[in-house]
Amino acid sequence: MTGSDAVFAGAIPELYERYLVPLIFEPYAEDLARRVAELRPARALEVAAGTGVVTRAVVRALSGPVELVATDLNQAMLDQAEAVGTAQPVRWQQADALRLPFPAASFDVVFCQFGVMFFPDKVRAFSEARRVLRPGGTLVFNVWDRIEENEFADIVTNTLAEVYPARPPRFLARTPYGYADPDAISADLASAGFSAEPRHETLTAHSRAASAQVPALGYCQGSPLRTEIEERSGADLAEATAACAAAIARRCGPGPVDGRIQARIVTITSPY
Repeated sequence: MTGSDAVFAGAIPELYERYLVPLIFEPYAEDLARRVAELRPARALEVAAGTGVVTRAVVRALSGPVELVATDLNQAMLDQAEAVGTAQPVRWQQADALRLPFPAASFDVVFCQFGVMFFPDKVRAFSEARRVLRPGGTLVFNVWDRIEENEFADIVTNTLAEVYPARPPRFLARTPYGYADPDAISADLASAGFSAEPRHETLTAHSRAASAQVPALGYCQGSPLRTEIEERSGADLAEATAACAAAIARRCGPGPVDGRIQARIVTITSPY
């Protein structure tokens, strides 16, 4: 991962919320929220909350009084989340997942949607989650499967390799879709002090949009891929986005588009 891979700033948070959230994150937010609610936590911590798509889903799914703290490294993402709002109060707090500012054994559940791929030291982040979990508490998170299993992201990556053959932008394959090996994830959890065997599940869904322009805008302009594109010479951001939209339309048709997406859900219990 490069230094810019975890930077969501400028226009990215608003475009991320407008395009990527309904495109690829909402289908998995409801699933993760259901899993959190079934654990019936009194205190729950979300790390890498982004613009709050899972936070909002968890608020809807929870019953009874629950203290929910939602954190993210990027204050701009939390600002966007607060601007959208939630049905019940949430404590929004800027925090680094590698150095969580909470006492040990202070949460029943720690959850994260598509965030662990961005952690530069995953073992340390998992260790921090274990530290703040009460004994017997649960860590639940999801990660994207391989990029080849996620149609729009794969098309965008391959198209940009043609647009910029000398320096292909590899953000998507490198980071968000680069942590899909269950054995590697299990090994990192064990290194972080989790002694239980994690449960791995694969969940396939569909990514739908009104036109090919939507996924092209979402990936090229609403994620850190934008930074990689803007660093390249040759085609500008608009031209790169248009090339990706045209490639998606060739594959999926000129009207509404439907692409396969696939993720892995990992659940593990903190040691007693």
